[in-house]
This record gives sequence, C-alpha cells and structure tokens, in this order.
Amino acid sequence: MTTLDSPLAAVPQRSAELAAARFRSEIAHISRHSAAFFMGTLFTAVAGYLFKIYVARVLGAGALGIYALGMTLVGFFGLFNGLGLPQTAVRFVAAYSAKHQYGALRAFFRHALGLMAIANFVLACGLLVFGPWLARSLYHSADLARYLNLFACLLVLSGFATFLGQVLAGYKDVTLRTVITNFVGSPLNIIFGIILLAGGAGLWGYVFAQVASVAIVLGLLVVAAWRLTPSAARELSSETPRMEPEVLWFSAAVLGVSLLEFLLGQADKIILGIFVDIRQVGIYAVAGSLVGFVPVALQSVNQIFSPTIADLHARGERALLGRLFQTLTKWIIGLTLPLAFVMMVDAKPLMGLFGAAFEAGWLVLILGTLGQLVNAGVGSVGFLLLMSGNQRRLIRVQTMTAIFMVVATVTLVRPFGIIGVAVAAALTNAITNYLCLREVKSVLQISPYNRTYVRLLLPSAASIAAALGIRMWLGAARIEWLQIAASLAVAYGTFCVLALIVGLDADDRMIVDAVQRRLLGSRRKTWMLS
Repeated sequence: MTTLDSPLAAVPQRSAELAAARFRSEIAHISRHSAAFFMGTLFTAVAGYLFKIYVARVLGAGALGIYALGMTLVGFFGLFNGLGLPQTAVRFVAAYSAKHQYGALRAFFRHALGLMAIANFVLACGLLVFGPWLARSLYHSADLARYLNLFACLLVLSGFATFLGQVLAGYKDVTLRTVITNFVGSPLNIIFGIILLAGGAGLWGYVFAQVASVAIVLGLLVVAAWRLTPSAARELSSETPRMEPEVLWFSAAVLGVSLLEFLLGQADKIILGIFVDIRQVGIYAVAGSLVGFVPVALQSVNQIFSPTIADLHARGERALLGRLFQTLTKWIIGLTLPLAFVMMVDAKPLMGLFGAAFEAGWLVLILGTLGQLVNAGVGSVGFLLLMSGNQRRLIRVQTMTAIFMVVATVTLVRPFGIIGVAVAAALTNAITNYLCLREVKSVLQISPYNRTYVRLLLPSAASIAAALGIRMWLGAARIEWLQIAASLAVAYGTFCVLALIVGLDADDRMIVDAVQRRLLGSRRKTWMLS
C-alpha cells in the first residue's frame, strides 16, 4: 500500500472536506435569511426615498427640520421604554424555545411586557410634560410642541412593535417579520402619508400616517407572535416564576450599549438643533437619511450572522468563524462600493431631487458616505464583540468615541455649520470601527482581510470610472433621476462582471455556485408547476 493510499493520509482530506461542507452550510444559512431582510430593506429604501422626495417638496426644509427634532425626542425616550428587552428577546426566546422551557418563556413575556407597559406610560407622560420646554428652550422651536401628542403615540407603539419584531427574530422567523414591517408597514405609511399630505394635512398628517401604519404593524406582530409562541407558554397561570437574573443583567448591558449608540447616532442632530436654524437641520436630516442606505448589505448580513457568531464562538470553532468573517466582509464591501461611488459622484443631483434648497447638503452626503464605507469595510466587528461575550470592550470603545463625537461636534458646529458636524460624525464612525476592529483582532485573533482583497481594486476603479462617465454623459441633460438610475446600473454591472472574472477566490465561488444552484432549482420548480 502506498503512502497516498494509507488511512492516515486520508484524514487531512476528510477534515478539509468536512470544513468545506460546514462552511457551505453556514454560508447558505446566512445568505438565505439575510436575503429576505435585504430585499425588504431594499424595497423600503427605494420606496422610502421616492416618498421622501415627495414629502420634502410638499413640506419644505423647515417642516422636515421640526420632524427631525421630534424624532430625536422619540429616539431618546425610546431608549428607555424598551429597557433593553427587545434585543434580550432575540437571545432568550430562542434559548427557552430550544430547551422547551415554556414556563421561563411565559415568565419572560409577562414580566417584559409588564415592565415595558409601565416604562412607556411614564415616558409618554414625561414627553408630554417636558417636551414643550425642550422644544422652546433647547431646540428654539415652539412649533414642535404642537406635534408632541403624535410623537408620544409613536413612541409607545414603536416600542412594543420593536419588541415583538425581535420576538419573531428569536423564533428565527426573520422573513415573517420582514414581510410585516417592510412589505406591509412601509406601503401603508406611504399611502396614508400621500393621502393626508394631498389633503393639506401638512406635517401633522405626515406624522399621523406613521402612527397609523405602526399601529397596524403592531397588531399584525401581536397575531404573528401569538401563533409562533408554543401553547404551553401561552397558558394563563397564577403562578408565574420570576424573570431570571441573567436576563436582567443582559438587558441592562444592552440598554447601556443602546444609550451609547443613540449618543453616537443622534448627538449631531441634537447639537445642530441647539446651534443652527431649523432649515439646516432639515437639510442635514435628509442627507443623513440617504447615508443610512449605504450599509444596507452590512445590516442584512448582521441580522443572521450575529447568532451564528454566538453559536460558533460557544463551540470554539474560531477557524470557521474567521473564514466566514473574511468572506462575508469581502462580499459586504463588494456590494457597498458601487452604491457609495454613485452617492459621492452624484451627491448634488441626489440632494437636488428633494428640492433646490437641499442641494446645499451635497458635501454632507459625501462625508457621511465616506464614514459608512469604513463601517462596511470592517464588517460585523461590533456584533463579534457583543455576541462573543466581550460587550465590555464594545462599551469601552463606544464610550470613548461618544465623548469624542460630542467634543468634535460642539467644536466644529459654530465655524462650519452642518459641514463641520458631518466631519465630526464621519471621523467618529471611522474611529469607532477601527477601534472595534483592533479589539476583535486582539481578543478573537481573527481579521477580515486577506490578499484576495487586492482583486477588488480593478472592479472598484472601473465602477467609479463608469459612474463618472455617466455623469459626464447625462449631466448636461439635467434629468437627475435618469442620471442616478443609469449610474447605479452601470456601476454595479461593471463591478459585478469584473469581480466575477478576477475578484473571486475559492470561498467566493462556493457562494456563487450555491446561488446558481438555488436559482436553477427555483426555475426547475417553476417549470414543473407551469
């Protein structure tokens, strides 16, 4: 028997085959669930973008500035109305269901909903009592006080809708949650908004449309969560055990992370509301809403990669985790770069779609996009720290960068206005992600980068050249929507074609092959049904 035929020589080969099979299984699981979230987010983004153009043209920058400030109040009070329990539901609903601990699941629901009911009542009253003073003294906008009743309703309804949406995620039914929130809730919001705005309801109608759509979404989420909850956990019993201390500690940690994330995400708008006029806040808010579309690929992957991180880390499968991290980050970057290129090249036409007054925010859009490129470029580093039990490192990083954010924003807002605030926000985003990446390398000993990333250089250069070429070709026609649509199509087409030729390694080709098999299987099923 030769050396190659010996059983010992076959062990490494079998191990490699098992590792490849496990990698394919995890990638398929992640791609399947993140695809549903991605399609829902994409639908909401496109529909929401078109709706925002209509709203901006009807209401103007001043009214949108009032709305943006009102949403900062909803966001701030909303940090406390959930008490960290929505994210806690993802972990413990899944754990209790898997272990058939229906008594503990029932106790979690009862105590969580009871605590949230008390918190929402207190916070809604606080918003109504202190909101007028905050509107006049902090934001210098007495008009904001007229809409606080609607914002209070939105606060309560959104709080419970967020919790129940995360309950569905805990039951691992992200698709159902996406259908309800994205494919039902978003169209309802748009339909109600157009009807009320066309009827002359103004900003009141715009906010009321959101309240009405969230109320319907909440009702659908209640029905869905009730049906997914095992009957043993729905039983009415006078003897309900206490909530486990581990649940309380975890929710407290999540609440702390949420507070820091709010400060990082909303400090710029709050400080703008204090130091600049309301129209500038409206322009900045529109640019910020566009910037929020840039990391859509990262957000989609995070929805399902986060529990996968916890699973693999608990099993000690660090090699597989690192391999997934590298491959997913590369795909996130590839799906993000063409969109970012178009948003930077066509920043002025994009902002101009909302009205001539909004074109002044084109540089804010470019700066924000650069910051989000760094976010996408490092992958799921925040979730890697959180789901691997290193939340203290994440909190430490966010605390340092939140202090930097506030100091930098206050320093730059007076001399440079919204441009200075955009610089502070982009720097904060970049520093936060760099520090998180360094922590991941230190504690988990994994990195998202390898030499195959060099293969993205040619597709990236061709993609940005294509976007610039479309702008030069169609820019003189002054048909902004056509220019932007053509830029997106050509930039993505150019990038994808070249990436398929020169940018894929063996792991990437596993994903492409899996997608092709899935598409061919779907076509075969469709042909058989027809």
